[in-house]
Amino acid sequence: MASLRTVRRRIKSVRNISQITKAMEMVAASRMRRAQLRVLASRPYSERLQRLIADLAVRPNPDGEAQPLLQHRETRNRVGLVVMTSDRGLCGGLNSSVLRQTMARILESGGPEAVDVVTVGRKGQDFLARRGVRLRSTFTHLGDTPGILAVQPIARSIIGDFTSGRIDAAYLLFPRFVSTLVQRVNVQQLLPVIPNTMEGPQLEYIFEPSAPEILSDLLPRYVEVEIYQALLDTIASEQSARMVAMRSATDNAKDLIQTLTLVYNKARQAAITKELSEIAAGAEALAG
Repeated sequence: MASLRTVRRRIKSVRNISQITKAMEMVAASRMRRAQLRVLASRPYSERLQRLIADLAVRPNPDGEAQPLLQHRETRNRVGLVVMTSDRGLCGGLNSSVLRQTMARILESGGPEAVDVVTVGRKGQDFLARRGVRLRSTFTHLGDTPGILAVQPIARSIIGDFTSGRIDAAYLLFPRFVSTLVQRVNVQQLLPVIPNTMEGPQLEYIFEPSAPEILSDLLPRYVEVEIYQALLDTIASEQSARMVAMRSATDNAKDLIQTLTLVYNKARQAAITKELSEIAAGAEALAG
């Protein structure tokens, strides 16, 4: 049986860990609430922009020229992947789920030589770099409250590779925030842009400038908004997963403290019993 000093040290160590995990849980809960409000507030704007793109895309272009970001072509070159993970760990299996889906997508696309990967977040960057995956560019430490300007370099990189023909398609991989307890890995086609089908009668508008010109200006903005929305989902998912993970760690620490306390009490009782037995034996020897 472990010595009393060893058990006491373990109890103290676990208690200190539980205090740290409890504090991290409270911090994550505070950040999670703000992140949830941001992601839920931005979704209506993203959805409305999608409907507007769909409305403009079906209108004929008098010049007969197709929008570059709407052009579908056979995948002959590389595929671009924008992979979003967190910069920090201790958020359960969130990052591993995204990276598992990423590796499956890479194998489906023909292996590391057939893809260009843009990583957002240090965990994804480190994981893919260790496995020899081609990293076109990396972005880290964007913070918990990034603005739309933070994703513009990402959008420019992806759009430039697509319009130049370096890649034939681009996909977003990120954890979509569903609820505090649920985050799902989402694979979304980013380029070429696929306008959502319109439901109901199409309204006629007079556009100034023309609808194709407006669409040409909106498509890059649409790509930025989709990346920004995915980034907000990733942040909200990270904080939610971290809060749940730290709560679970705190509960496990409390259970371990109870178990160690029982072990300590048994060891202490055994030591007392042994001492009493030795005293009784010594008293009998003196009396004899």
